[in-house]
Formats: sequence, structure tokens, C-alpha cells
Amino acid sequence: MNDAAQGPHPHRRRLASAIAGTSMALIAAVTLVACSHSDTNASPSSSAARSTTDTTATNRALVTDFYNRFFNEHDASAASVIADNYKQHNPQVPDGKAPFVDYFTGYFAQNPQARNTIVRSAADGDLVYLHVHSTNGARDRGQAIVDIFRVSGGKIVEHWDVIQDVPATSANNNTMF
Repeated sequence: MNDAAQGPHPHRRRLASAIAGTSMALIAAVTLVACSHSDTNASPSSSAARSTTDTTATNRALVTDFYNRFFNEHDASAASVIADNYKQHNPQVPDGKAPFVDYFTGYFAQNPQARNTIVRSAADGDLVYLHVHSTNGARDRGQAIVDIFRVSGGKIVEHWDVIQDVPATSANNNTMF
């Protein structure tokens, strides 16, 4: 049958036919994958999910406890959870546990009123995310910080951050926190 005999829109029929065929193939593929991964004993899967959830919660607790003790109480012993080969992505802070502690011990000595309030936190496996309001005294508007920590083997091994000053005025009525 030629295109003229199929009516004014033969390309639509061919497209619809192609989409229907592709959809059926996709449904079949998804069904095969689902069937190949089904398990009559859900226990191992449940255990793995529970283990991941437990690890995520443990990592989140480790980081938030460290953060509050180190950055609010200025307790250098909280750094016991920092790995010796700690990798730092903030260009102002050196790599390594000892240089990290030295850097902030000096900062806290010069800024004893410095505080970092965790506004919210989240974790996903080995990564822990903190949204922080950092201030240096009661009159300081401070900075909005997002800290990201990677945890491995019960130690904080890596850190990234994004820091933004809290402005006096804003183009909207939303806070940064």
C-alpha cells in the first residue's frame, strides 16, 4: 500500500505503530529484569537495606557530633574521627588531620565567639550534608554554608563546602535558612 492509499497522514500511522512496538519491547524488558531480580526470600534484601540505613544514620550521627563538638565547643579532641589522610577541598584549609586541627585551633583562639548552627542535615550512604549558619559574634549576620563530608570506616575522610555571606537585604522575603 502506498502513502496516498493510507490517507492524509500515513506518517502518523507508522509512528504510532513504531511507538507501540517500542513500548511493548520496553514493557517486556522491564518485566524480564524484574523477574530475574525477584527473590522468594526477602530477608537478604531487607538486611541489606537495613544495613545501608544503619550505616547512613551512623555516618550522620558521627558527623553532626563531630561538627557540634569541634565547631561550637571548640573541642579539638572531637577531631579523633578525622582520618590522618583527610582530604580537604576548601582552598583555604590544608589536607590532613593535623593541619586541619592546627588551622582551626588558631582560628578558634582568635575567634572564641565563632559558632556554627546546623540548620538541617541529611545523609546518603557515605556522604553527610550539613546546612549551617556560621556566625562570629551576636552582631554578625554570618554565612550560609553547605558542608559535605565523606565517611569511610568510621572516619571523616573528605570534605567539600560552599560558603555564601548572609546579605543585609534580599530580593525576596525568604531567609537563607
